[in-house]
Amino acid sequence: MKKRDRAQIAAVEDALKRAMAAIQNRQPAVAERIARDVLARDCRHPGALHVVGLALLAQGRAREAIAPLEQATHGRADAVSETHLAIALRQIGRPEQALPVLERATARQPAFPLAFHELGVLLFSLRRLAEAQAVLERGVEIAPAMPELSVALGGVFLDRLDRPNAKLAFARALACAPGHAGALYGLGTVLMEDGEFAAAADRFRQALARDPGYTQAAISLSACLLELRRWDEAIECQRAVIKAIPQLYTKTLQTLVTAGRSRFWLRPSAAAEVLRPK
Repeated sequence: MKKRDRAQIAAVEDALKRAMAAIQNRQPAVAERIARDVLARDCRHPGALHVVGLALLAQGRAREAIAPLEQATHGRADAVSETHLAIALRQIGRPEQALPVLERATARQPAFPLAFHELGVLLFSLRRLAEAQAVLERGVEIAPAMPELSVALGGVFLDRLDRPNAKLAFARALACAPGHAGALYGLGTVLMEDGEFAAAADRFRQALARDPGYTQAAISLSACLLELRRWDEAIECQRAVIKAIPQLYTKTLQTLVTAGRSRFWLRPSAAAEVLRPK
């Protein structure tokens, strides 16, 4: 190989490293520009096509990301590009096309853990619970330190009414990533369904401390507070949810009306009145 060719290859590799660093630093537009500069010299470069697709995904432009990601996967076995292509397909409402892409990605070696997470979550959304569980369990075996796999698996166990295994899965995620908001929420859900409302409320508070915008955790916290007869705290929590996301008013009202110990359960109109901001 000529010295000039080696220098060009090194320059491309350096550019793509800078582009990936920009994505990691939440500068996807910068990453896209760098990768497109590479494509201007080599329009079929798979690494640059992948980075462009990833940058477009990070900008919420999933539909535009599909073409470069499809091109990146042509002619090569690349679980990373395939997984990101599947994410783009899922995000634009084409799960039936994402499914075979993820199945190929999970069959690749070396294994790419994110592919197992995405396939498990997709199968879960399609209500193929046994398959989702099997895929996520394989993922956990491959990447036990990836908390998202255990959180997703815990969600499957919860849906299958297997609370003991759900609790173990969420605890495993927290062992890997203490303070993981999704794992805290999942563990709180298990505790709430077991009637341990005080312990559940603590987990939901911890989840909200990590992610103040976690509205489902706030709604669940308010439900626990109602069960604990801590009315004022519950109402303030629900008002905060409605203020942040007015579209959740109906769901929040339902939580208040249907709470097992709610003093408003016979009068939904009274509950609606209480939820009005002061």
